[in-house]
Amino acid sequence: MPTDPAAVVYTHGHHESVLRSHTWRTAANSAGYLLSSLEPHHRVLDVGCGPGTITADLAALVPQGHVTGIDSAGEILDAARSAAAERSLTHTTFRTGDAQALPFPDASFDVVHAHQVLQHLGDPVGALREMRRVCAPGGLVAVRDADYAAMTWHPAGPGLDRWLELYRSVARAGGGEPDAGRRLRTWALEAGFTEVTATASAWCYADEEERAWWGGLWADRTTASGYAERAAGLGYADRAELERIAAAWRQWAAAPDGWFAVLHGELLCRA
Repeated sequence: MPTDPAAVVYTHGHHESVLRSHTWRTAANSAGYLLSSLEPHHRVLDVGCGPGTITADLAALVPQGHVTGIDSAGEILDAARSAAAERSLTHTTFRTGDAQALPFPDASFDVVHAHQVLQHLGDPVGALREMRRVCAPGGLVAVRDADYAAMTWHPAGPGLDRWLELYRSVARAGGGEPDAGRRLRTWALEAGFTEVTATASAWCYADEEERAWWGGLWADRTTASGYAERAAGLGYADRAELERIAAAWRQWAAAPDGWFAVLHGELLCRA
């Protein structure tokens, strides 16, 4: 595992199969634990905003405030700007930035939000300290991350078992922590937060359309994304095995009794 946080690799990359998932995300399906705490005048920072679909939803909920989205991948921000512009959300700003060294003064925001970010960082505690630093006194830091080891599915089979084993190995080799969801509270306490509310929620894919979408995007990720390139490049799997895992995803998606749940840890931390 890299020892330098700056050397950490984003496991998924920005292949179309990854963006297919990211652009599906909304504030309702990915930040529900936060929404009742938002006020119309809030200044919100969305860390790791990606293509900006959650960011745009947050902006719609703070019409008298302002939302800033940052991402380390500058090429994805054009999509985020377009998502905001299509909804005439002019009180938004997007810029590149590092979650572990946020380019903002102290106490700049009322709410700092990060969805599926900490699992990809070499220093999640340091990132939480940064989020706490730029959050105004009394404000909220809101984080949500999946927990890969807690994902569960039916029907069982060796193909998806191997997928999970492989993904967790590749993510850790890149410096991240794929089982971040269960660790969020620990990280927040280490970062100096004393008022922390922890919850959990899940995405569930069960009907035919949901299975086809979820199984299809993971089949494509397994053979064509940055994750696939790293798995092969690290020697953890060859192309033949990646194709077998992709086939297992398609087989799962075709099963009429197929079911998959993604557990997430969530925190609201008072600054």
